[in-house]
Amino acid sequence: MRMEQAREDIVRYGKKLIEDDMTNGTTGNISIFDRDLGLMAISPSGMPYSETEPSDIVILDLDGNVVEGNRKPSSEYNLHSAFYKRRPDIGAVVHCHSTYCTTLACMNVPLQSVHYELAFANVPTLPLVPYYTYGTTELADAAGEALGNEAKALLLANHGMCAMDSDIEKAYQLALAVEWCAKIQYMTMCAGEPHVLTDAEMEVVIQKFKGYGQK
Repeated sequence: MRMEQAREDIVRYGKKLIEDDMTNGTTGNISIFDRDLGLMAISPSGMPYSETEPSDIVILDLDGNVVEGNRKPSSEYNLHSAFYKRRPDIGAVVHCHSTYCTTLACMNVPLQSVHYELAFANVPTLPLVPYYTYGTTELADAAGEALGNEAKALLLANHGMCAMDSDIEKAYQLALAVEWCAKIQYMTMCAGEPHVLTDAEMEVVIQKFKGYGQK
């Protein structure tokens, strides 16, 4: 099979989405892009994460042509392709319907820098994509445009969130961080008026985070 490691990683992180309460049922999807091959591995449509095997992962090119796989690919393959086409620094995408990000998205409220940890997304406020029907090219085009050249995560109005990075581990950890920030923002909104850090304050953290962790 092509992209065997990517297939195994998608299966593993798909199970983590359920274990970490980052999505429900069969919603959400994960992809990994191999730029050398020009191919994307993506989770299959409508299959429970607990039942998905590496052989169920579908291999596509960025135009949506199936190169390998017997399953129907995720309905959001266009969304993932849009990110890979726009951003050469992106190698993996996690799309999920996590509770707090989806809550803000359904309120049409942007996720702001109530906590500095949002700097992991590389922007002080996440882009909020207007609502379009899931799985459509309209949603993919709007999300790709909204992502811009800096952001590593965004909210989809009345839908969910996307997090992305150079590899699947970083993309998944970012998804967890963004969901936690959304939870903090929601809780502060319930308690009173959130204090939002300024763009200048966040820029300091964004730069510090570039040297964060072990190298």
